[in-house]
Amino acid sequence: MGKLQAFEITLKDNKVVYSPGESISGTVKVNTAQPIQCKEIKVNCQGYCGVTNKANDTAWVEEEQYFSSSLSVADKGTLKQGEHSFPFKFLIPATAPTSYEGPYGRIMYRIRAFIDTPRFAKDYRTEKPFYMLNNINLNEVADINEPSSSSVTKNFSYNLVKNGTVVLTAKSDLRGYAPGQVIKVSTEIDNRSGKSTGHVVASLMQKVTYNTKRPTQDLRAIAEVEGAGVKGGKQAEWKEQIIVPPLPQSSLAGCDLIKINYFIQVSLKYPEVLLTLPIHIGNIAIDPSLHTPSRPAAPLPRPRATPSSTSTTPTTTTASRSASTTTPPQTAPRPAPRPRPRSTCITPSAPPPEPDMLDAGSRHSEEIPTKIHSQQQASGSEAAISPNAFSYAPGLSFPQNQRNNSSNASAPQFCISTGATIPFFTEGNAPPVPTNCPLILPPEYRSSSYPHEPPPSYEDSCTNT
Repeated sequence: MGKLQAFEITLKDNKVVYSPGESISGTVKVNTAQPIQCKEIKVNCQGYCGVTNKANDTAWVEEEQYFSSSLSVADKGTLKQGEHSFPFKFLIPATAPTSYEGPYGRIMYRIRAFIDTPRFAKDYRTEKPFYMLNNINLNEVADINEPSSSSVTKNFSYNLVKNGTVVLTAKSDLRGYAPGQVIKVSTEIDNRSGKSTGHVVASLMQKVTYNTKRPTQDLRAIAEVEGAGVKGGKQAEWKEQIIVPPLPQSSLAGCDLIKINYFIQVSLKYPEVLLTLPIHIGNIAIDPSLHTPSRPAAPLPRPRATPSSTSTTPTTTTASRSASTTTPPQTAPRPAPRPRPRSTCITPSAPPPEPDMLDAGSRHSEEIPTKIHSQQQASGSEAAISPNAFSYAPGLSFPQNQRNNSSNASAPQFCISTGATIPFFTEGNAPPVPTNCPLILPPEYRSSSYPHEPPPSYEDSCTNT
């Protein structure tokens, strides 16, 4: 540095993170090898934002300044050889936004020091950055303790022919989270078609908008989990958890050039369908004790009926007595219905079910496994691991009866019904086999409950035809 051996800024207690409304103080240290003529030594505290349309470019297209305060710590004179120290102190405005640095813009804060020298002499300058953190209390956000939910229906078509619909429903347990917390996502897929869906993906998305004459949006996936698809005519549920990493807060209050939004995106790869669940990222987590559910108001007592006059009371009493003494006429019992003779040819009256209504009454909800939790052997086949081995995995849970039967070689029975009257059963990995009973009905609808002869079966109808 020649004449100047040291020129640096030191903040008090080496503090680098401040909050709006705080004061920032420190010293400017100067060490000269020989005397230096100076007109002034000043210190400047500045906060500003700049955005651009090119990534990692500092030639700002738009700028906004939050504050800029200057302080003169030394007047015109001569800096003698040796060490010099100049203290300073500034007050940070209460409206200063949180620091941020992205590929298309920054919110920066810095302390700068200048040594102005006479004409034709070299000026000296140095700077030191500091950071601003404007805490967001999630408890102050409306309905933050409620789940964020959404649902979308997509037509499932193949070769321009409609093959049914797929209903995708998802929700999160809360609407706001702090870094380090866990987002619990529940997804339901109702596949009302004859084809299997693609994999289901849940992602924590960050969307940053840089406002210029031509706004730039930076959309990226922060975290992502993937589950298996759903077969045709099936309904399945998928539960997963996403840990929130350290992230900038959702709202940069006080900044008009940069906006940050977060949401959970749940999508299917086939058919192409997605939905979004908006959430907030803050610094102060939700306190459950501050969001107790409100109790429903007790119903008001019904007012008692007061008689309009004393003369109407005896009339009402007399009418009620006469009504009580009058007996209703007795009706003759209906004769028992005669059994109809069975026809020699019976044609089914109901048309075949539509693809999206296939198995509407017999479908049951299953659980979708998460692909990232599956382990594979060296040969490429899936390893035979007990479900209890994954009990620690976030978001991976099994029904209680499945955990108890995990030691059995065969899986529990599932009914794979292809219609209302032809059920198939399978056990383990065996192919589906039709049952002897042509129709499976609840106990209250079985043929023993009817006084007449049961209706013909589907096989009898087809044989007689």
